[in-house]
Amino acid sequence: MLITASAAVVFGLITIILVRTQRTNAMTALPIWLSGFTAASTGLAGPVNQGLTALAHLLASLH
Repeated sequence: MLITASAAVVFGLITIILVRTQRTNAMTALPIWLSGFTAASTGLAGPVNQGLTALAHLLASLH
């Protein structure tokens, strides 16, 4: 029997496990969770990529 899971679901589960075992906090886990949409090329991949790019540009512009 073949079992499949999308990358978004896998990243989501990994993120939940990391937060629950206190290996990371929610602010660090957020980029991990968002990258699941990008890795899976879901319908949210475009807006998530644009949001992450905007955030990166914002952080880079802070001196």
